[in-house]
Amino acid sequence: MSRPPDLEAAPAPPAPDGPGAASPVAADRERRVGVVAGIAAYSLWGVFPLVFHQLRSVEPTEILIHRVVWSFVVVAMLLVVRQERHWFAQVRSQPGALPRLTLAAVLIAVNWLVYIWAVNNDHVVEAALGYYVNPLISVALGIAVLGERLRRLQLVALGFGVVAVGVLTVAYGRVPWIALVLACSFGGYGFLKKAVTVGAVTSLAVETLVLLPAAVVGLVVLEATGEAAFLHGSLGRDVLLVGLGVITAVPLLLFGTAARRIPLSLLGLLQYLTPTLQLLCGVLVFHEPMPPERFVGFVLVWIALGLLAADALGQRRRPAPTPPSVTAPVVDAT
Repeated sequence: MSRPPDLEAAPAPPAPDGPGAASPVAADRERRVGVVAGIAAYSLWGVFPLVFHQLRSVEPTEILIHRVVWSFVVVAMLLVVRQERHWFAQVRSQPGALPRLTLAAVLIAVNWLVYIWAVNNDHVVEAALGYYVNPLISVALGIAVLGERLRRLQLVALGFGVVAVGVLTVAYGRVPWIALVLACSFGGYGFLKKAVTVGAVTSLAVETLVLLPAAVVGLVVLEATGEAAFLHGSLGRDVLLVGLGVITAVPLLLFGTAARRIPLSLLGLLQYLTPTLQLLCGVLVFHEPMPPERFVGFVLVWIALGLLAADALGQRRRPAPTPPSVTAPVVDAT
């Protein structure tokens, strides 16, 4: 799937007063722009099944190859337009950044490939489940890798998540592997990127650059063996394959616009637009079944997410002592 960028890249909201603060009217306008941009970004990600379904005559691996190639072309053009000549040096200057982004690139490639396969094989509903489960995977990663201690609501939420997977395993008659692979690959992707403080466009440029050699070789092999769909079908299909670069970059830029203008808590709530729209696409557009036992599994996941949201809001309301001289860093999310 086209992934929403990790929310850790979002900057802290601007201070409401003090020297140089924006006027209330300007601040309100900026907030409205941020909300509209956020809704647009997550909505576009949410209707991606409609795009990939139009390419169901193309093998998922070839779709992935084209997405990597044309995404790199688009982000490279953006970096040139923005005159960012030292974007790769910026990544190399951070210790461990390049290895992390390299592994992140592998994980996002797995994520994209499984998502494309799922959409084109009538598993949109299960793909949507993967992005609902993702926050629970992030909590689990915090325990397993960072040794974090769970708060009570987090523990209960994780318990609901485990029960939900059990219920859905019974409902599907198998482990919901598509949802789990999507959630784990995206959760690992976000975990790796958390320590790399570069903008989303720079990050995507590095990730696609890492994948580019394999993608180019793949294109050559497909063409040489006569298995390529590109340039061997309708013009509309070829245009859509090339357009995957723009389709990947546009919501990313909208996300960057939103991340600079609205609080992280609001951005976090908006992210659930994506799996919700994907779920609606699966049920209402592609008419995938949603029997009662499967619906119960989704309800359990929603309860778990509600508990996580309640825990996050509760933590946010608790005052944290901060020295007056310390200010939160602002990170460019685009």
